[in-house]
Amino acid sequence: MNDRGKSVADKLMRYVKVDTQSDPESITFPSTEKQKELSKMLVKELIEMGVSDAEMDEWGYVFATIPGNSTKENIPTICFCSHVDTAPDCSGANVKPILHQNYQGHDIILPDDPSQVITVKDHPYLSKRIGDDIITASGLTLLGADDKAGVAIVMQLAQELMNNSSHIHGDVRILFTPDEEVGRGVDKLDMDKLNADIGYTLDGGPRGSLEGDTFSANSMTIRFKGVSAHPGYAKGKMVNAVKVMSYFIDQLPPASFSPETTSGSQGFVHPYNSKGQLEESSVDFLIRDFDTQNLEKHQKVLTDLAEATIHHFEGSSFEVEVKEQYRNMREVLDEHPHIEANALQAMKRIGIEPQQDLVRGGTDGSRLSFMGLPCPNLFTGEMAIHSKHEYVSVQDMEAAVKTCIEILKVYEEG
Repeated sequence: MNDRGKSVADKLMRYVKVDTQSDPESITFPSTEKQKELSKMLVKELIEMGVSDAEMDEWGYVFATIPGNSTKENIPTICFCSHVDTAPDCSGANVKPILHQNYQGHDIILPDDPSQVITVKDHPYLSKRIGDDIITASGLTLLGADDKAGVAIVMQLAQELMNNSSHIHGDVRILFTPDEEVGRGVDKLDMDKLNADIGYTLDGGPRGSLEGDTFSANSMTIRFKGVSAHPGYAKGKMVNAVKVMSYFIDQLPPASFSPETTSGSQGFVHPYNSKGQLEESSVDFLIRDFDTQNLEKHQKVLTDLAEATIHHFEGSSFEVEVKEQYRNMREVLDEHPHIEANALQAMKRIGIEPQQDLVRGGTDGSRLSFMGLPCPNLFTGEMAIHSKHEYVSVQDMEAAVKTCIEILKVYEEG
């Protein structure tokens, strides 16, 4: 391996320059072909490290094996997983990463747009990273540490395991996925090919965080039907579906029930897309809660509200479509308590204070857990994700590499 890949920071700063933004409107898989460019790069680098079976399949998944070097039998095969795509929320093209060495607690002005300032007031985690080296973008794009910090950590882990035989471990499987940001990260994944017993995604935030709870999630679409008529002769005939939908949306609770008014373990409903024409309109919702049973309750609130709405517009009607997206992986992880316990033990052994957190969202691990691979989420240091203020501590990434190595030791020791 050449010198450019020796540190986890070097890796991240190369990977973020590759535009891998996914597209929620696309019907292809992966949703954008450009994601495969980074995946091809990763395969090449793994092979250069000596990971001989590294490959990318037709869907853009990267698989690789680091063979175990322990003399013990029946050690579980551990998979470390990260996703290559970046979020559609903010541009991921022409990312210019900047390394701010020995950060001293100041606000960080991003040079390509000085109006973009990463302040300690808005990002208090920075106050815990005094003396660290901080990587940001330049002010025009997101950084892409979500989840290329995870990718860089897994690649650094592979490099250290390949170069240092003193790390005793069982078989390690590496998995890089596309399209996690648009909720399709494991849609085409061949679990038999992955062939692992336990997984850990590297897609979390502050140092020490271990996440075993995600939202359970459904999507819900409510379609309103109106009555079309020529606007010049519409009196007593027309029922405008756009107005029906607008009235419905205006009735949503303004001070609760939404992402902008909830936190912690609270669930929400989130209208994120609407379409409207005279005869038919629709609004799409994300339904989220840590308690799967509450999804039905949230959906009933919306259905009852839609029912009440059409009584104000004689001749209108509505229909509802609900699709399951993913479920809280806690339901699976509770059946395998040693998986989180081993990660917590590993962190404590290397001097990291662990913190078990909730993911107010989903990860590939949510669905992997229900596909037969119990898979909590480990920290990477990625912060202020999906925004131009995204940043990551190099020392957090290095701590994540050490945590993964220690996890492997815990399993090897049995």
